[in-house]
Amino acid sequence: MSETLPSILLVDDEVRVLESLQRLLEDDFDVFTANSADEAMVVLADEWIQVVISDQRMPGMSGVEFLQEVRGRFPEVIRMIVSGYTDSEDIITAVNEAGIHQYITKPWDPDNLLLTIRNAVKMFQLQRENQQLSTELKMLPTSVEEGLQEIRHRLMNAYDVDYGIIRTPESCMNTVCETIRQVATFDVSVLLMGDSGVGKELSARALHYGSLRSDKPFIAENCAALPDELLESELFGYKKGAFTGAQTNRMGLFEEADGGTIFLDEIGDTTPSFQVKLLRVLQEGEIRPLGSNERKTINVRVIAATNKDLEQEVREGRFREDLYYRLATFKINIPPLAERREDVPLLARALLDSAMQELGKKVKGFSDEALACLQAYHWPGNVRELQNEIKRMLVMAGGDYLEASLLSPQVLRAAPKEDEAELEWLATQEGSLRERLDSLEARIVNEALIRNRWNKSKTAKELGLSRVGLRNKLERYGLEKVETLDAQDEQLQAVIN
Repeated sequence: MSETLPSILLVDDEVRVLESLQRLLEDDFDVFTANSADEAMVVLADEWIQVVISDQRMPGMSGVEFLQEVRGRFPEVIRMIVSGYTDSEDIITAVNEAGIHQYITKPWDPDNLLLTIRNAVKMFQLQRENQQLSTELKMLPTSVEEGLQEIRHRLMNAYDVDYGIIRTPESCMNTVCETIRQVATFDVSVLLMGDSGVGKELSARALHYGSLRSDKPFIAENCAALPDELLESELFGYKKGAFTGAQTNRMGLFEEADGGTIFLDEIGDTTPSFQVKLLRVLQEGEIRPLGSNERKTINVRVIAATNKDLEQEVREGRFREDLYYRLATFKINIPPLAERREDVPLLARALLDSAMQELGKKVKGFSDEALACLQAYHWPGNVRELQNEIKRMLVMAGGDYLEASLLSPQVLRAAPKEDEAELEWLATQEGSLRERLDSLEARIVNEALIRNRWNKSKTAKELGLSRVGLRNKLERYGLEKVETLDAQDEQLQAVIN
């Protein structure tokens, strides 16, 4: 029995926009659509909607006004708004009055939109679980302190550099992990550098849970996701009436993290004006919420991360030199996945275990060919891209193993190819010249089959062979696995393509 997909509601007065969004999202969600706020309210009353995504500019009622009404009648629904306008006052009003989870600007990126909605669904589920647990806790006659200690212990194990950061004994990540282990216990600022998706937040958590602050909060904020005004209110907090829409006092993330660690991701994307305000906080150890004359002392360890060359940004005047040296007391470079290919099989298996638990679908593992392709690909999106690829394979899988035929085209194209390493391998083999050449030819044929998803017509064309010639080589080299797929070639390609 298949699991029920999460239900989401799209609200927009433009039919073509709704159709485009529905095509993008219908594989992952049960999508409902509405052309107006009134029509959307009918859907919300009749269906169990988890996330509602509304356009801001609509006739009759704006998106913010509509989501305010949703907040009042269906407070558990996660609310998101899409707009081509990025006026900071509009954004702040939407966040405060309509209680939106995310402000999405047009044009939206399909991958980012999917990820954002998946996270919103997770938040909805966590809220319901929290409500259920809160109800249960009220009925518990004993203290929950033991439970909290157990959670802390599990977190420390999960983010321990020896267990939480997966790598082989030969991995270049070993040097990084040793550095994290040495720096974690010292209360200094750390700047994590590396490409997007390499695991900078995981390293930040390892620093926190390996420190003396491990029993205090770890708070993360993506500095690239918000404009200056909203980022300032998020980090430093604000007083009621500080700006239009500020109807209550709000504690900032720095104050929430007091005694613990705050992780400022994508710090290189902040503006010089915001950098001045952040520098003052780091120098003085104090924050001043927006609209308040009162300063609050904070004790927070700052870990920042960026995918930019901040030294170059400083030289070109886009990043303040004094802030850079405040953040970069210690610098740690996280290598891209392309430089740690030896870790890919271990990472892939760990990510598969996580995906199976998340998606509720079980397989036995990867085929050797699939792992070879995963290890050969350069992974520009790093671990995050590998994780998404494995989830995609698992969803599409119909057998006990994740086969190479399930891989995305760009990963398949990176299947191991013959090069100087092949010639070195050939020279080290035993046997006659004919036997060695046969071994090399068998490898070339097998790898071409992997790249072409076992399609013999394409493989024969790539190798300059007839189908009969290719079949003879398959029989000669005992590539029987491909023989069993021969009758399914056309059907398999139709499904994949």
